[in-house]
Amino acid sequence: MPARHLAAKELGALLSVLAHPARLQIVEELGLRELDVRALADTLGLSQPGVSQHLGLLRAHRLVSERREGRRVFYRLRRPELAAWLLEGLGFLAEPLASVEDRRQLMNAARATWSGEVRDG
Repeated sequence: MPARHLAAKELGALLSVLAHPARLQIVEELGLRELDVRALADTLGLSQPGVSQHLGLLRAHRLVSERREGRRVFYRLRRPELAAWLLEGLGFLAEPLASVEDRRQLMNAARATWSGEVRDG
């Protein structure tokens, strides 16, 4: 298999894992700090079983790692720059959304939150 084809296939697999909004939010939160399932669920307004399923997929693709502290399991990004890479991706959305002011403001708010400038819970 040519190198470019293999690289495209692997990148496609990575992007498919990241294609779910909840997993993107999890990656962004873990880009800011290490968290357990309960904290992620509370922060994102998701169920703990749902967060656990998403973490399982992220862990299977080696995007997150875990650390145990007693009964609690804390998760972190294996490569924190992934969150910054996704944050940069918001720039690709700004131009198409420029005609829709409220969506553009939401993207800016997400960028500020994910970059750690503001915490909106």
